[in-house]
Amino acid sequence: MLGIGTAQKALAYGADDIDGTVRHELIYHDAGATTPQCLSVDKIRDLIVEAGREPVERDTIYQEVHREPSDFTKWRSGAPLAACKL
Repeated sequence: MLGIGTAQKALAYGADDIDGTVRHELIYHDAGATTPQCLSVDKIRDLIVEAGREPVERDTIYQEVHREPSDFTKWRSGAPLAACKL
């Protein structure tokens, strides 16, 4: 909602999570936001890498997601992701 550039800056300064699956957001856009409502998985990965971070997809309980390369709709949860160390 803050834009790609701001998301990249946040990642570069230590943010460890961005929301990339909201597809139909109304509140900010009804108020005039011009940021994209949807980014492809490839675009999200690229912006994370450009910010100097390693992209890792997670599920809602913070387990790494492993997708089948031949069929991206097939996936399984992996090990829980390590907690952030402050």
